Order: sequence, then structure tokens, then C-alpha cells
Amino acid sequence: MSGARPPGPAQSWDADRYARDFGIVAELGRPVLDLLDPRPGERILDLGCGDGALTAELAARGVAVVAADADPDMVRAASARGLATRVVDGHDLPFQAEFDAVFSNAALHWMRDPDRVIAGVARALRPGGRFVAEMGGAGNVETVRNALVAALDARGLDGAAADPWFFPTVEDYAGRLARAGFAVRSITLIPRPTDLAAGMRAWLETFAGAFTARLPAAERGAFLDEVTAALAPVLHRPDGSWWADYVRLRFQAVKAGP
Repeated sequence: MSGARPPGPAQSWDADRYARDFGIVAELGRPVLDLLDPRPGERILDLGCGDGALTAELAARGVAVVAADADPDMVRAASARGLATRVVDGHDLPFQAEFDAVFSNAALHWMRDPDRVIAGVARALRPGGRFVAEMGGAGNVETVRNALVAALDARGLDGAAADPWFFPTVEDYAGRLARAGFAVRSITLIPRPTDLAAGMRAWLETFAGAFTARLPAAERGAFLDEVTAALAPVLHRPDGSWWADYVRLRFQAVKAGP
């Protein structure tokens, strides 16, 4: 499909806080490493590497891996692990036929022009190269997103315009991959209700920056308190714990040969 939304407000990251409060993101991505099946000596790009937790696991398996992310603080954290890193926007990948595989976990849904991203991945891969990833899929954090949009709408702002995420269906993303010259080996939606050990307020502070950026700094705390309260009847358990309605899209695709 065409007509992807242009990039919205940039999401900024605090890599140390991300690792402390949401290291579970990397833990839940480990099955995608198995789907990738990295082989010693391969050259692999980790697209949207975050703090490099999974990139380091690739390196430990004997892979020549490049950790790439658009956020400088995430790249700083990945570099501190001794990894080869690049500050790169996933919409503008500069690589040409140099990787055996491109891997991505929990990052592609932040890239709102998916056809441009997929085209860059195709350029970066050698013929027969693998594109293996997991991202937010259709329905991902739908309850949370609806509450954020509604809270901005109530303030006379366009909440939908602040939405930084792209959560596709299987049919949508499979079609985009095929049109870019990939053979899709597997693609599936995985409902994954996820415990939030750090709580909903911490989740919002970490991941909802594009929404709070629409507000004056002095109003952001009250906004997040309001959204947290709105979500409590659905996502706050009687024992005091929080969860989020995650849905992941996981796929494996192969670039066609010459």
C-alpha cells in the first residue's frame, strides 16, 4: 500500500532508563534471534538496535554485526558494549549489498514510511539475504494509544496526528515485502499481553514522548496522570500490577537473487 504517513515528532530516548525499566523488550525478542538463525562469519545489520542488548548476543554467536539506530543515546549505550555502531535513520539506510541478514526487534513500528525502510533493507542485503524482524502489529497497545489520543483530543489537539506508530496487519506488511522483491517465508501476528514491572506511568514516560511533545512542559505530568487513571480500569490488576495489550508482528523474508 502507498500513502504512508510522513515522520511525526521525534521520539527521544534515555538509554539507561530504558535498560533499567524495559529490558524485557530485549528478552521478549530472543525468539526472533532463533528465527534469524545467525551463522558464524555472517555480516548482519541490527536495525533499530536500541541499547544493543540483542546485538551483543549476535556478536557472541560469532557474527560480524553492525548496530544501527537513529537515537544517539541508544547508540552510545550500544557502543559501550564494544559493538560496531552507526547513527542511522532507518528511512535512509546507506548500505549497499553488504549484509547477509538484517535483523530488527521492536523498532520498525517507529518508522512510519515502511516502504522506504523496506527498500533500504533490500539495498543493504546481498541476493538471498534474510530480513527477520519483530515489530508492533495491528492492535498493538490499542487501549493505551486510544487513551493518549482521547486525552489530546479533549485538549483541542489532534491526538491522531501525534501518533508516532505504524502497526500493520499481516496482509499489509506481507504485501509491502513482496512488492520490494522479498519472498515471505513466514509472517504472523502474536498477541502478547505483557506485564509492566515499572508500571504504566513509567511506560508512558518512556514511549509516549510524541504525544507529550504536543503539550507545554508544565502540563505533561498532569496529562500522563490523566491517561494513567483512564487506563487503570482495564490494564491495572487488583494486585496492583500493570500490563499492556501488546500484539507483535514477526516475519522472515528472503531477498530474491539477481
